[in-house]
Amino acid sequence: MAVTKAIILAAGVGSRLRPLTDERPKCLLEVGGRTLLEHQMRALERCGVTDLVMVVGYRADLIRTRMDGRIRYITNDRYEATNSLYSLWLAREELLTGALILNSDVLASPELFGRLCQSASPDAILVELGDDFELEDMKVTLNGGYVVDFGKDLPSPRAQAHNVGVAKFEQEGAAHLIDCLDQLVASGHENHWAPVAFREFAAHWPLVAVPTGGLPWIEIDYAHDLKRAIEEVEPAIASLEGLVSA
Repeated sequence: MAVTKAIILAAGVGSRLRPLTDERPKCLLEVGGRTLLEHQMRALERCGVTDLVMVVGYRADLIRTRMDGRIRYITNDRYEATNSLYSLWLAREELLTGALILNSDVLASPELFGRLCQSASPDAILVELGDDFELEDMKVTLNGGYVVDFGKDLPSPRAQAHNVGVAKFEQEGAAHLIDCLDQLVASGHENHWAPVAFREFAAHWPLVAVPTGGLPWIEIDYAHDLKRAIEEVEPAIASLEGLVSA
């Protein structure tokens, strides 16, 4: 069953990007003349994903004004005390029918969204293979073609890939993910990252790794990430799109 909904997690303050985020959320930072959110919307639309739900918190008013009714919203009023796992839990009813789940600070080639959407595996996640990690990278352990663990603190021998920040769960898998979210929130994990729930899911249910294959992407956490997005990643994405449309 094709996934036609995306849940975009965008409630956070983006404190590591201050002062750029003093007055606006990360998803409204501009790269190549478009906001990160607009880049994501274009990429999702190309994959046939047109039902967009955002979990918002910090400066939600700016997102609502900029998007002008093109997105449905869930508000995380506790965004200062919680993290993306809790935001995803708030969207659990939207997740029931299956959805893509993505962080709002990811800039990626539309082809990567396409690879994930077109994957024959009902539950899958984008990863970049390799072991050149920075401290804050969300690392991934693989077993064959499956993801079996996530963590920023995974030891080097167990870290074989980066988590890109975009996942797909079809209806049956989504129900299992919701169970994981319910259990984690009930046991006090509201201030953890969403991949903690993915880790619990992967311990009991197959989660397929979809490699990026060298296609451009970046998750923007720091000012140097934004600089690289502007100078390298977005031009690379635009060049690839030009080749596809030529």
